[in-house]
Amino acid sequence: MVGAVHLPREKELYNEESFYFHVLDDTPPEDAIPLVFPELDQQLQPLPPCHDSLESMQVFKQHCQIAEEYNEVKKEIALLEERKKELIAKLDQAEKEKGDAAQLAREFEVLMEENRALKLAQSQCVEQLEKLRIQYQKRQGSS
Repeated sequence: MVGAVHLPREKELYNEESFYFHVLDDTPPEDAIPLVFPELDQQLQPLPPCHDSLESMQVFKQHCQIAEEYNEVKKEIALLEERKKELIAKLDQAEKEKGDAAQLAREFEVLMEENRALKLAQSQCVEQLEKLRIQYQKRQGSS
């Protein structure tokens, strides 16, 4: 919200949604042009109108409306840039997690293959042990 600019011998020019513009009754010196929108660059500031000219007043009003829209767009851009940063951070995190998940999946496959190989080796050892028991029992029985 932009506050009113208070200058000596001023009169209200435009009032819309708590948005006030004031202009001098006399033409101010160039270096005393009020900043109706302090956040705007000097060259973008609406210049006070000649209050005797309806066209000047209309141009001033349009310029102020454009300046207000410009401020709103700047604010929206800033918010969108912040949102963009947040989304990039989330994307980076998701990609890291995806990479981590892929690495874990590869490790899981390696471990599963190792597990299969160990189970096969165990079953072969159990089979070999059983054969050795049978041979031992045959020797015991024949002696």
